[in-house]
Amino acid sequence: QVQLVESGGGLVQAGGSLRLSCTASINIFSYTMKWHRQAPGKQRELVALITSGGTTNYRDSVMGRFAISRDNAKNTVYLQMNSLKPEDTAVYYCNSRRNERDDYWGKGTQVTISS
Repeated sequence: QVQLVESGGGLVQAGGSLRLSCTASINIFSYTMKWHRQAPGKQRELVALITSGGTTNYRDSVMGRFAISRDNAKNTVYLQMNSLKPEDTAVYYCNSRRNERDDYWGKGTQVTISS
């Protein structure tokens, strides 16, 4: 059974930083890796992605503040989050996908930003 395990969430003050990690039980080199988030009462939204070739993409609200990266040797993807805002508060989920069949999700890690 494929597992994705997120870590690094927590409670920080606005303006602070956190680094999320997601380690997979599979070899991720051919997967697009994504971070999504879901705030209370809201739909899950894509935050950032990194393709197998290293191309990155971000939602507008985190551009310039968040950075996604990957270490294929460790089967791990990271999300460096800087200049955090209260509106970044959410459960952050890791997703690995290379096709409809090979699409896996972690259980999420809570990020809470206090004002």
